[in-house]
Amino acid sequence: MKVVVLGSGVIGTTSAWYLARAGHEVTVIDRQSGPALETSFANAGEVSFGYCSPWAAPGIPMKAVKWLMMEHAPLILRPKVDGAMIRWLVQMLSNCTSSRYAINKSRMLRLADYARQSLADLRAETGLTYDERMKGTLQLFRTQAQLDASAKDVKALKADGIPCELLDPDACIRVEPALARVRHKIVGGLQTPLDETGDCFKFTNNLARLAEGKGVTFRWNEEIRRIETLGDRVTGVVTDKGTLKADAVVVALGSWSPMMLAEHAIRLPVYPVKGYSLTIPINNPDLAPESTVMDESYKIAITRLGDRIRVGGMAEISGYNNILEPARRRTLEHSVTDLFPGGDMSQADFWSGLRPMTPDGTPVIGATHLKGLFLNTGHGTLGWTMSCGSGRLIADIVSGKTPDIDARDLAISRYRA
Repeated sequence: MKVVVLGSGVIGTTSAWYLARAGHEVTVIDRQSGPALETSFANAGEVSFGYCSPWAAPGIPMKAVKWLMMEHAPLILRPKVDGAMIRWLVQMLSNCTSSRYAINKSRMLRLADYARQSLADLRAETGLTYDERMKGTLQLFRTQAQLDASAKDVKALKADGIPCELLDPDACIRVEPALARVRHKIVGGLQTPLDETGDCFKFTNNLARLAEGKGVTFRWNEEIRRIETLGDRVTGVVTDKGTLKADAVVVALGSWSPMMLAEHAIRLPVYPVKGYSLTIPINNPDLAPESTVMDESYKIAITRLGDRIRVGGMAEISGYNNILEPARRRTLEHSVTDLFPGGDMSQADFWSGLRPMTPDGTPVIGATHLKGLFLNTGHGTLGWTMSCGSGRLIADIVSGKTPDIDARDLAISRYRA
């Protein structure tokens, strides 16, 4: 088939790769000048197969109230007269129950584990490199309350067969030797050893080049106007440069996906949640993390990417706003310098991106009511983690094949159930 993929972030590019690998004629359209120049550009660098759970969880509403009053808050809410924001917040709150959390987490873990296998297969097949490391994630606890609360996470991880281990401060330092300088600040940690790290921007660009070698066409600097239909079937895509005919269209536009779908009576509950990052050159490797350290107090990930440290996190709900707020930079700097002192903040690059979040935390992958129209979006903070599994799934679904894992509860139809 002739398949058009809308968006060239990590989700769009992996979709294109697996569709081409399945034998389709694939074209990718993006308004940017190259791959991964928006949300995939400078994310936290975690590939978190184990550290993978919905934001909508029991107790989150009460925690959110406390966070909103913190100087270095992991959550920032800037309310406005925005129907989409209000609907999304209400739906998210409705998912903060034990039963909904269990359902949503099981979906996420199923997809994340499939993505882990798919990424390993892709590396073996292509030799792809992207400053990757396979040294796990260390969720670091500064208080006894955080350590005690981790018991439920350990139980959930073990129930899903995901290796994990609670560590005392000495064991944390064996995993991350640079933490020896701040041992007095550590109560313990939770390690998920199967987690990985890597530069999402490098990965996406390198995969895009491989995809071109498989015949994928990338059309850059092209504004997507609308998806063209005839009756109940997709026929193509209209851009500022003309109309491209297609047998199938995959929407992988992240936070902008709902606008593209609205005229087709598809209400996609995806809303942008802004995250921030700093990228800091490593001057002294002995003072840098080995892999990812998740600072539980501020929900900030500190990740080693080659000769750089990537510090990423926070959730700012403020609409389609990509302004760099100095207060968010101070929070990132506070977390990283408190645990890994010695970095030169004057050399740090400050960035923000809009994560496409669903109210239940689970991405939307699958067919729509329109024949030939498919969705691969709404991955929130886990697009990099879930990318290969999501791309492989959508390629099977578009091809009419039965996927390797059950993907029925990932489709848009779950919101009408």
